Amino acid sequence: MLAAFDDAIANGVQVTSVSIGGNTSLPYTQDGIAIGSLHAVRRNIVVACSAGNSGMAPYTVTNTAPWIITVRASSIDWVFSSPVVLGNGIVYERNFKLCLNGTLSPSLVRGKAVFCWRGDTFQALEVQRAGGIATVLRNVYDGIGVLGRSYMIPATFVLANETMDIFNYTQADQTPSAMFIPPRTLIGTRPAPFMAPFTSRGPNFIEPNILKPDITAPGLNILADWSEASSPLNVPNDRRVVKYQILSGTSMSCPHVAAVAALLKAIHPDWSSAAIRSALMTTAKQTNNLGEPITDALGNSSTPFEYGAGHIQPSRAVDPGLVYDASYNDYLLFLCSSSGNLLDPSFNCPEVVPSSIDFNYPSLAIANLEGISIVTRNVTNVGIGNSSYSVTIDAPPGYSVQISPATLYFSKQGEQHSFSITVEAENSARRNVFAFGSYTWSDGIHQVRSPISVALA
Repeated sequence: MLAAFDDAIANGVQVTSVSIGGNTSLPYTQDGIAIGSLHAVRRNIVVACSAGNSGMAPYTVTNTAPWIITVRASSIDWVFSSPVVLGNGIVYERNFKLCLNGTLSPSLVRGKAVFCWRGDTFQALEVQRAGGIATVLRNVYDGIGVLGRSYMIPATFVLANETMDIFNYTQADQTPSAMFIPPRTLIGTRPAPFMAPFTSRGPNFIEPNILKPDITAPGLNILADWSEASSPLNVPNDRRVVKYQILSGTSMSCPHVAAVAALLKAIHPDWSSAAIRSALMTTAKQTNNLGEPITDALGNSSTPFEYGAGHIQPSRAVDPGLVYDASYNDYLLFLCSSSGNLLDPSFNCPEVVPSSIDFNYPSLAIANLEGISIVTRNVTNVGIGNSSYSVTIDAPPGYSVQISPATLYFSKQGEQHSFSITVEAENSARRNVFAFGSYTWSDGIHQVRSPISVALA
């Protein structure tokens, strides 16, 4: 991994996309991606990394160093639909899942369509091995987050809440049948985006005072390039050759963010990697195409631990108004509080090390608030030269948030101003339970939003 970063640096790249997310987070001094990306950021290279695909359990997000853009996965408003019509006329409108290896009898399955209670690629292969001609699979995830796959026999997914109806039909009808309708692409589906069910979530295990993930981007059922040297399923009897595949994961969402970062680099070549991350985060959206808060695949409300600052909006990131900037030395100063100068021995840590809470990040996380905390942030004007920004606050439930000054005045581009954020627990605050809010700077044109997460110690 370090060699790969060294090669990228030597080749003069400006943006790197690292679609690798482990199962666990490592201390930054032991994490090859964290170390390599720090070397890259030192040369002002933007680094976007996958948040990981370890599901919805807390503290599973990886690639959490503050110099990395950590990307989670969400849906798009396209659905690749392959409905199945049962013999009783009921249509199940979904796309492309326990038929374990070696469990199906060819004498029972040959020439038939098989309904599997739960599964994925290998269950469909088992149906094919036993002579089945098609399969209906229960989605591996609950909710509407259906993952498209490439199969060697006709196959379709149905939602978890539809499986019992189908099972009851197969038991009640002596000659159950099903018809697959040819696949089609449905555009403008709602709700979208929603959070993909497989993607890792916060809080940040290594440094809880840095809110991770940073942002979410399309990563569910993405049409992606595929090497013709490998079959779609990469199994011995799959001899198909394709140029594209429908794929899902934070390995799909991460390149979306890297691509937008590359566009921002082209438009603003003087911006730092931190400024680009800030622009992406502070202009992200938190609502779907119904105008409602983004949810998970089950319809439950999502939080910054799911989507970070929100779903990426490339066109708005071009002109964010203000950015939260940071230099290589700022990252080294941040590291002084946890690992000293191990990642750069040439840097001298001060005797009094600032708290990680004060790192100039476009979000605010206070993992163990002891009554009251005062945090400092600094913004740089990259918008209209002569402008003023006023702040609005959506305080987390159970907490009061005050920002001073409440208005920032700028006379030119590149001008910087600092402000303080005071977070205080109220009587209703719950210990060891995170609450979420936000604060937004606006000049009437730009909306510079930062999420807040806080928990009482």
